[in-house]
Amino acid sequence: MSFAQWVRVADDHVWGPAMLALFISTGVCLTLRTRFLPWRNLGWALGTAMGREARARSREGGISPFSALMTALAATIGTGNIVGVATALAAGGPGALVWMELSALFGLSTKFAECMLSVKYRRRDQQGGWTGGPMYVMSARLGRAGRTMGALFAIFAVAASLGIGGMTQASSIAEALRDTAGLPVRRVGLVTALLALAVILGGIRRVSSVSSALVPVMAVGYLAAGTAVILLRLDALPGVLAAMFREAFSFRAAAGGVLGTAWTALRWGVARGVLSNEAGMGSAAIAAASADGRDPVRQGYISMTAVFFDTMVICTVTGLAICCSGVLGTSDGAALTLLAFRSTLGDWGGTFLCGAIVLFAFSTILGWEVQGEQAFQYLFGSRPLILYRLLFALAVFWGAGTEADTVFRLTDICNAMMALPNLLCLLALSGTVAEEAAVFQKKGRKRL
Repeated sequence: MSFAQWVRVADDHVWGPAMLALFISTGVCLTLRTRFLPWRNLGWALGTAMGREARARSREGGISPFSALMTALAATIGTGNIVGVATALAAGGPGALVWMELSALFGLSTKFAECMLSVKYRRRDQQGGWTGGPMYVMSARLGRAGRTMGALFAIFAVAASLGIGGMTQASSIAEALRDTAGLPVRRVGLVTALLALAVILGGIRRVSSVSSALVPVMAVGYLAAGTAVILLRLDALPGVLAAMFREAFSFRAAAGGVLGTAWTALRWGVARGVLSNEAGMGSAAIAAASADGRDPVRQGYISMTAVFFDTMVICTVTGLAICCSGVLGTSDGAALTLLAFRSTLGDWGGTFLCGAIVLFAFSTILGWEVQGEQAFQYLFGSRPLILYRLLFALAVFWGAGTEADTVFRLTDICNAMMALPNLLCLLALSGTVAEEAAVFQKKGRKRL
């Protein structure tokens, strides 16, 4: 059995019914225990996240809540929104988009809980800044077992950062520039690695500054182009919506007319949804813990809006653009999304999407490096951080020449192994989450 075949088999086993049930049941449990407060407060959270107060950084040694959100979004708004959605639709049919949205709906509660807890149990590092994440939560609240779980989470987080943050994004950048400009993948990988290293050597503040400037611009531009594709093919939208819901719960997966069950749509929809918004993985909680602000619940609400922006907005636009353009079943991955834009908007659409892939993927590289670095620091302290940064740059370089499917499946495995201790921790501390949310609600959601 080749390495690629081994990875495919391992991925199929890891992302079996048990893992998907754990993701969904955790979100359902947290939603019920918090009495739907994350859903009920979504509008308020969006307004707070975009408000002036969230952009102001205090002198507490961290970054602003808005910058923390943008850093987390930099890690999540990436190839999962363009390539991952296309892969899910090609494998699971239009019904995969329905399951992606449903998983994101409950992912709001999961993201809120993991970010709130990470802010509540964060610590000061040797430089006086904030450091935190699920590993600190586990260590503080779950005793000896929690310390073991925290170490495992940190190990998987480092591995995931190299996979989803380095290899996957570099592979997408190299593929896009090879197909549109004919650039050699290794040369693209080298330039990408050097540019990333130049930014990450400046630490989280430099990364957050770049993310705060880059993420809003690229997201708005991509949404405008994707919406244009949908509007130009608006006559196909009713049929697309009908097919989405029909095949999400039927015994036929429509991609290429391949027979299957609703399980295929569910499996790919949830898996790619997690790859996109990372709710339940615990990675975004690491960035949230770096934010200034005294109230963990408020930061939890601000951080959960990443799921809304990432999956409910950007992934939805990508999925509808692909389905409405009529290209589903003709290709896969970035090529499928590229074909959807080019067939509707012409050569300009293809060029624009190539640029979007490059920017999205590069921002994800930066965001995930910060999260992996914090996990590495938890394990080994701050002194050997330069070793992690160099290793991360090497992963970016190597990923540019790796087969895309193998990279994505390796990323799936890392995601699952990272999420397992985090989800178990969230279930164990769901009572604390519910209590904190209820107390905050009684205060009238003051901006503390």
